[in-house]
Amino acid sequence: MNKITLSPADNLQDILDNCPDNTTIYLKNGVYNRKIVIRRNGLKIIGEGRETTVISYDDYARKPHPDGGEYNTFRTFTVCVTGENVEISNLTIENSNAHPESVGQCVALSVNARSFKAVDVDLRSTQDTLFTAPFPDDLVVRYSGLTPDPAYYDGFIPREQLYMQGGSVQIYKNCRIYGTVDFIFGGAEAYFLGCELISTADARGTGYVAAPSHPLACETGYVFCDCAFVCGGAGKDSVYLARPWRDFGMCEFINCTLDGHIKSELFDKWNDTYRDKTARFSYKDLKGKAIAPVKWSFEISPARAQYLRERIKELEI
Repeated sequence: MNKITLSPADNLQDILDNCPDNTTIYLKNGVYNRKIVIRRNGLKIIGEGRETTVISYDDYARKPHPDGGEYNTFRTFTVCVTGENVEISNLTIENSNAHPESVGQCVALSVNARSFKAVDVDLRSTQDTLFTAPFPDDLVVRYSGLTPDPAYYDGFIPREQLYMQGGSVQIYKNCRIYGTVDFIFGGAEAYFLGCELISTADARGTGYVAAPSHPLACETGYVFCDCAFVCGGAGKDSVYLARPWRDFGMCEFINCTLDGHIKSELFDKWNDTYRDKTARFSYKDLKGKAIAPVKWSFEISPARAQYLRERIKELEI
């Protein structure tokens, strides 16, 4: 396997574009003030220090784009992964913009691949910190210009980032993910294992950790296992664990600890929708505070919990 060591003075995007597949890249400490896309397959990107090796950028949704529109949520990423079987570890990825109530969404990491893993990684932003593809089908149509309607964008998002056939399996292990509103969102089969989900302050007063968009055909969505939902400045009883970004969004929470900022009802149906009729939100062995979950959620069965534990073991081999 090829190995490369880089410092913040190096052109990280150029190296990523020109290295062969299955390269290991070591990043020395420092701030890499760059917006990057990881297109190669099988890359391992390893930081020298989790808190001292930082890839940072500051795009935001309402920022004017050179094409005449705004950046929109999905062009604000600091790091975008489109290569398969990429693994990152021991570093921080951040979108340094704050105040999403005025600048809009600020994505730190966008994963648009069928297989991805992050270990000992900090993801820092506010609204929409982590996007886990695939996109909902209606957004694929809207953003790729697949209709003649002039109101739709033509090529608004590059096809490698937008249109991904099949499902995506992503693993986040021992990660710290910071945010305020919908700070983990998308339609991947994604496992958050021993992670800290840290809700920071937001002037709007109400926060949401996860906003899943899984289609009905998806049998497993977001799985939070042995995680801690940590107050990082959010108000007491001000944050929901999840709300469905699209109908049938799926979240399962197993053996997690909740700080006092999490609302006792746990889940929200998303504004004035009827998604409480279709959302698949469930829980088991939640600790830290008294809960009174909404009636449309349900408790995970022992058989399902065992299946998920076995699935996790299988994926980590």
